[in-house]
Amino acid sequence: MKAWGPHPDGIVLWTRLAPDPLNGGGMPDRAVPVERRIAQDPRFRWIVRRGTAEARPAHGHSVHVDVRGLRPDTRYWYRFRADGQLSRTGSPAGSGLLSWHPQQVSRHPQRTALPCLDMDTERTREEHPVVGAAVPPLPAGTRLLHIGPHKTGTTAVQGALFAAKEEMARHGVDFPAHSRHPIEAVLAACARPAMMGDTAPTERHWQRLLDQVRATGERTSVISSEFFADAEEETAVARIVEQLGGDRVHVLVTLRPLVRIMPSQWQQYVQNGLRMDYEQWLEHMLRRPPYGNPTPSFWRRHRHDRLVERWAGATGPDRVTVVVVDDRDRDALMRTFETLLGLPEGLLRPVPETANRSLTLAETEMLRNLNKEFRGNELPEELYSRLVRHGAIAHMKNSCSPTPQDVKIRTPQWALEAAAGIGAEAAARIGGMGVRVLGDLEPLSRVPESGGPAGEPRLAPEVAAQALFGVLATVAATNGADGANGAGKGRSVHRTPSKELVKVLGHRCLKRLRLR
Repeated sequence: MKAWGPHPDGIVLWTRLAPDPLNGGGMPDRAVPVERRIAQDPRFRWIVRRGTAEARPAHGHSVHVDVRGLRPDTRYWYRFRADGQLSRTGSPAGSGLLSWHPQQVSRHPQRTALPCLDMDTERTREEHPVVGAAVPPLPAGTRLLHIGPHKTGTTAVQGALFAAKEEMARHGVDFPAHSRHPIEAVLAACARPAMMGDTAPTERHWQRLLDQVRATGERTSVISSEFFADAEEETAVARIVEQLGGDRVHVLVTLRPLVRIMPSQWQQYVQNGLRMDYEQWLEHMLRRPPYGNPTPSFWRRHRHDRLVERWAGATGPDRVTVVVVDDRDRDALMRTFETLLGLPEGLLRPVPETANRSLTLAETEMLRNLNKEFRGNELPEELYSRLVRHGAIAHMKNSCSPTPQDVKIRTPQWALEAAAGIGAEAAARIGGMGVRVLGDLEPLSRVPESGGPAGEPRLAPEVAAQALFGVLATVAATNGADGANGAGKGRSVHRTPSKELVKVLGHRCLKRLRLR
């Protein structure tokens, strides 16, 4: 295989399938698909381009690929796969001229006029040492600030960081927050209100987090909250960066395609009181200027080019890393954090968190109608937070797992195309900002098929029962249940066993009856 003719933003790759190069190549008289991958590291954790071309008999089973959209002055690694065999890894920087075989005919193949190397299998490939690293750890003493935005794997990352807090400290990396997600502190820093009915954030919350960060001294530290993406004003972003350490701050942005974010974000807004159905909400977000009502935070978070631009303006582009999350490799994001923080591979592991799963269409519609009744009867917002979000929803999500029969939230084709267009514009702008990009920006602009009309959403009786039970259990637990009979102080209701909650509820009801 060979790389030549580089452009400022690309390169031409060549390979030929030739198990018997001295006797016409030795290939059958048919086209053979050849897959290519280009990565920013020799282990191919961060794929930036991928595709497939056909090696045809008419062209001697050779393939020429003109790859564009790469960053100038950046080293990449590339390889090919055909007929289940994998080439060795090449790099345009001094890789030399290599040809490779689709079948491993010999451990020491004959040399021709072009220097050859034998084909690696998946097994032998792993035996070769990796020299260097495309993505080196951040400098010691860096304060890594993960700003999300929402629906890009933030909860999984925060759970893994918090669970590994003590082990990370032994490797010189601190997670300064005292909880998995210091949401009140971040909302205060961004001058944003609390979620419906929750505790109002104050400057005291933010100062407490700053004290915890400063206590780490010169050690490396990491802070993660998707609510940092809600900082709209450049002055607010600059203040946050300066207070967290100025030049020591390195911003990490995790991105997913808008087409995948929209249904998840809509149901999250419904969990915070939204009454508008999905198609109406899409109309407002994508077709009705100024595109901000009824959820103005959506584009603050998910106009991704503007988000990256705001934070790069405060830190400089050289201190911003954008990671495009690959949903096909759920461990890749954890490995990225380990690499940037200089942690051993495998230290960060996802923590099961069923309470953060997305709602099904039926669950969301039930909640949306409840929101209408709640708002229509002008009930206090504190009740919504306590009984609905932290009671009914939390207990329902923790107790009931979606089944293949549950109807998913489907996005209409027109909205998929509109979102992909915005994603394409954002990807192009991000690619030209000079920030480091790990992963392939191309999926941000991909238009998937809508999958046809959604079926009729039906809420299973047991799901409705668990939601109702969550409300009742919350009432019982917050009406003075003690340690002997209650769910236990400091433990959230949805993580308390049902038998224990029934005990609490029964105890409270009997006590009320006796008082009468």
